[in-house]
Amino acid sequence: MMADDKTRYAEGMTTRRAVLGGPYVDKASSGLTDFNGEWQEFITRTAWNDIWNRPGLPRRERSIIVLAIAASLGAWGEFRIHVRGALNNGLSRDDIKEVLMQTAIYAGVPAANHAFKEAASVFAEIEAEAAKS
Repeated sequence: MMADDKTRYAEGMTTRRAVLGGPYVDKASSGLTDFNGEWQEFITRTAWNDIWNRPGLPRRERSIIVLAIAASLGAWGEFRIHVRGALNNGLSRDDIKEVLMQTAIYAGVPAANHAFKEAASVFAEIEAEAAKS
């Protein structure tokens, strides 16, 4: 039996914060409007709770899937935030490199080539943030 919407939202938000980090979620949440509010509630309940919290795969493996799909689709905004999420879920930079190597074979070299550039940019941002701390 599925939990009520408020519980699903709360559990989804907990997962979203664990994967993407509190600062990212806080920034995304600050942009809520009457227009996008229902959408954000829906994806928090459905994607971040109903899918990310399923028992079938650990978060690390879910991150691998999301990176490969986002790169394959050229969804670079999603890809970039999920590079951070993948690191939070235990992937190393070498693991991410291997995901992108595999993606090149099945989704194409141009997608993987761009994904390497995006991932390197995210790594540089993370290093710059760490240097400020």
